[in-house]
Amino acid sequence: MLVRLTSSTSGEMIMFADHLCLLFKIIGKDCTARGVFTTEQLPEAISRLQYAVNEEKMALHEAVCKAHEEGLDEDEALADEDHKSGRVGVHLAQRAHPLLHLMEWTLKEKGFVLWETEKDF
Repeated sequence: MLVRLTSSTSGEMIMFADHLCLLFKIIGKDCTARGVFTTEQLPEAISRLQYAVNEEKMALHEAVCKAHEEGLDEDEALADEDHKSGRVGVHLAQRAHPLLHLMEWTLKEKGFVLWETEKDF
């Protein structure tokens, strides 16, 4: 299922509902068929997403450092870290950045972001 996100100032984008639901859980939003990020809600939503992305980056960095210390292959260490966290080759940053950019541009122009899909996801 696809979800259409529309910024009042920066255009629109479409994301898969499963991927967006993960991002909404990080932000603290329900995965409803329709909703809004108001101008006032955008700073906290952006902050929460950025924090989660940074946490993941630190975990990946630590896995690589540990692999180097133990003389292991970096790719294997990253694959193991992906497996532990439930990722399948795509990191949180890759999923979050399009939404983060949309939110940041919208906030800069003091707008809001609406989302809509056919049913709750």
